[in-house]
Amino acid sequence: MTYNTIIVLAGACLLGALCGAVGSFAVLRRRALMGDVMAHAALPGLPLAFLLAGGKSLPMLLTGAAASILLGMGWFAAMRYRSRTHDDAAMALVLASMFGLGIVLLRHVQNVSTGGHAGLESFIFGKTAGMVASDVWITGGVALVCLGVIAVAYKELRLVCFDPGFAASTGLRVGWVDFLITGLLALAVVVGLPMVGVVMVAALTIIPAVAARFWTESLGPMLGIASVFGALACALGVLVSASQERMPSGPLIVLAAAVLFVLSALFAPQRGLVARRLRLERLRHAWREGRLEA
Repeated sequence: MTYNTIIVLAGACLLGALCGAVGSFAVLRRRALMGDVMAHAALPGLPLAFLLAGGKSLPMLLTGAAASILLGMGWFAAMRYRSRTHDDAAMALVLASMFGLGIVLLRHVQNVSTGGHAGLESFIFGKTAGMVASDVWITGGVALVCLGVIAVAYKELRLVCFDPGFAASTGLRVGWVDFLITGLLALAVVVGLPMVGVVMVAALTIIPAVAARFWTESLGPMLGIASVFGALACALGVLVSASQERMPSGPLIVLAAAVLFVLSALFAPQRGLVARRLRLERLRHAWREGRLEA
């Protein structure tokens, strides 16, 4: 295994674990598509930051992506609280409009730039193989920050995710906790953009968390399982990509996550389809033998 493969593997696994943990809160709050909306809303900020900076400065590009996400989330909040637009319609409008604007701005940069824009398109589908050691440190730092925030606000996050009505009755500001979840999700999306791109980072915030939900009913174990699934999907995608020429890491990571989801949906011991089928057959067998009363 080469040094570059080790760097890519470490960075991707950190990103997968981060997205799995943070995405769990969005899934439990029934806002799984929020990560998808954020990822697409980040796109217009990239070419705008490129034009303002006059070149490809990664800190400036990520700052532009974060500012674009905040703008998109502000637009979503305005439609949600100031109009009669439903959440799903508001998310679809923000996603489609911001993504379309981003594509137009990228094309504009291509038309006016003399070549320094090369590589901006990789933010759409990602460029995992281009990861360097500094990316790993950045991802690890963001993961530590998110882990610290989750540890400090764990009780409030758990209460809001499983019983928001009771949380509100105790005086807890559910809106602020939702804002915290949105902020954590935005951090994961921004740090993941250069690695797996707009399209793939949304999948990383959803699929591992949904797969983990089949294995447990508790928040703590779900966070751990989702992190493991996210890291495992990234490791599998990177290793397959490294062993095969011209195979992109980002799509392979998402396919690996999808396989983990299918296996969880089928074989999880409590909520898996196979386990449920076996329990039903045992009940039917017991009923036929007269061991169950009507």
